[in-house]
Amino acid sequence: MISAIIGKKIGMTQVFRENGEVIPVTAIEAGPCFVSLVKSQGSDGYTAVQLGFGSAKRLNKAAKGHLKGIGDFRYLREFPVEDVAEICRGDKVDVSFLKVGDSVDVCGVSKGKGFAGAVKRHHFAGGPKTHGQSDRHRAPGSIGAGTYPSRVFKGMRMAGHMGAARTTVRRLKVVEADPERSLLLLKGAVPGGRGALLTIKRA
Repeated sequence: MISAIIGKKIGMTQVFRENGEVIPVTAIEAGPCFVSLVKSQGSDGYTAVQLGFGSAKRLNKAAKGHLKGIGDFRYLREFPVEDVAEICRGDKVDVSFLKVGDSVDVCGVSKGKGFAGAVKRHHFAGGPKTHGQSDRHRAPGSIGAGTYPSRVFKGMRMAGHMGAARTTVRRLKVVEADPERSLLLLKGAVPGGRGALLTIKRA
């Protein structure tokens, strides 16, 4: 059984419970996806399925041949599965494998923040704001001694490119799963902005 799906972030909203509780949720257009490739232990050395999602405007000849008879998909992602005996090329995958209360792991690319300083990027405290310090408020401070080690260690937390990285948010609760509308509501936030591509796996 395939317990993963590809989706696209719609945005965030709120769900009101009967007891008055307000739950912040992320709405995701999850699927429908179709199996475009089945990998088996005998031919590939491991078992996995490749799912196709979204509509592509143009495809090259190689992609058309790979997806012949299934559809023109914009996105292809591979997911490991334990058994591929009952999975066939062209099978449809929707959010029906998820129920309310299930936990899922959501993977995507986080929002890009551009070049950011150490205070914003690594939550540094900054320098003193008094005692004659006029331009040290958001400075990173010392990055190493001069005599020893006479260099800056690798991995030193400094200013640089922030965000736009592959990120996974784990164990988000399913608030609603509607296969007919291809709609998935998850409690909390997921990586990326509106329209971001996401992969959702059962935790």
